[in-house]
Amino acid sequence: MKNSVIFLLTLMSITMGVNKSAAQINNKPKYVLVIHGGAGTILKKNMTDSLEQAYISKLTESLQAGYEQIKQGKSSLDAIEAAIHIMEDSPLFNAGKGAVFTNQGKNELDAAIMDGSNLKAGSVAGVTTIKNPISAARAVMDKSDHVMMVGKGAEEFSQMNGIEIVDPSYFWTKQRWDGLQRALERDKERAELDHDDKQAFLPPYKDEKFGTVGCVALDKMGNLAAGTSTGGMTNKKFGRVGDAPIIGAGTYADNETVAISCTGWGEFFIRSVAAYNVSARMKYAKMNIEKATQEVIDEIEKLGGDGGLIAIDKSGNIAMPFNTEGMYRGTVTSDGKIKVEIYK
Repeated sequence: MKNSVIFLLTLMSITMGVNKSAAQINNKPKYVLVIHGGAGTILKKNMTDSLEQAYISKLTESLQAGYEQIKQGKSSLDAIEAAIHIMEDSPLFNAGKGAVFTNQGKNELDAAIMDGSNLKAGSVAGVTTIKNPISAARAVMDKSDHVMMVGKGAEEFSQMNGIEIVDPSYFWTKQRWDGLQRALERDKERAELDHDDKQAFLPPYKDEKFGTVGCVALDKMGNLAAGTSTGGMTNKKFGRVGDAPIIGAGTYADNETVAISCTGWGEFFIRSVAAYNVSARMKYAKMNIEKATQEVIDEIEKLGGDGGLIAIDKSGNIAMPFNTEGMYRGTVTSDGKIKVEIYK
C-alpha cells in the first residue's frame, strides 16, 4: 500500500511538471514579424529626442503595416512587402528614398525577397529608377524564370510589370549627399598621404550606420519569408554589390528552418554565406535559432566585419544578434503586441 501511494504521488508530480512546462511553452510569445532598419554606431548620446522618436514612429508604422497583412490572413510575402515599403519610402533609412550615394554621385539600389514554402526567390541590383526595389524583387520571383536582374534590364522588366518608376532625383537627400562629401574628402586625405609617402593608415571609409532595411515573417499558413532592401555603402565604386540581393548571403528563407535578413558590412556576409549559414546550422547541426544566429555573427566579427541580422523560425521564435553599438529593430507578436528597440 505504501509503495502504491508513493507511486501515485510521483506520478502526480510528474504530471504537474509536464502541465507546467506545457503552460510555460503556451505562454511564450509567438512572433509573426520582425524588422530591422540597419546596424552600426548608433549611440543614445548622438541621438536627439526628435530624431529618436522619428525612428521609433517609422519602425512602428512598418510593423503595423506588416502585421495588418498577417492579421488579414495574407501571405508572409505580402507582409514583408508592406513593411519594407514603409521604410523604403522614408529618408531615415538607407533604402529607397534614403539611399546613399555612390562615388559618382548616383543612388544604386538592391533588394531581395524569398519564399520559404518553395525556396523561390527574386532580387534586383544596381537599379536607379525603381521607387520600391522590394516590389521589383518580388516581380522577378513571381513573373520571371530568373532569380536576379541588374541595372537597366531590371528597370525595364520592372516597368513592364507595373512597378513604379521614378526620376533618379527622387532619391536625392541632403543628409546622404553630405555623407558622400565627407567620404570624398577622406579619399582625398588618403591620396595626399600616399603621395607624400607618409607612414599612415586610414581604414576604408564605411558608414557609421548600415541603413539596410529588412523583414522576416511567419504567416497563418505557417509559411516563412524574408526580404531585404538597401542603397549600399556610401562612396561605393565600380558597381559594387553587397549581400542584400544575394540569396543565401543577406537574405534567405526555408519553411523547414528559418527566415533571415542581414544588415552590415556586406562583403563579410557574402564571404560567410551568412543567411544560409544560419539555416544550415539549424537544419544539419540541430541548433536552436539563438545559438545558430549568434555563432554566425561571431564568425563575421572574427573575419573583421560588423553588422547584425534578424531571424524567425517555423515556430515563431526570434533572434536579433548584432555586434555593433546599435541596430534599429522591432517585433510584433501574433496578438499584435509591438516592441521597438534601437540601442545595445
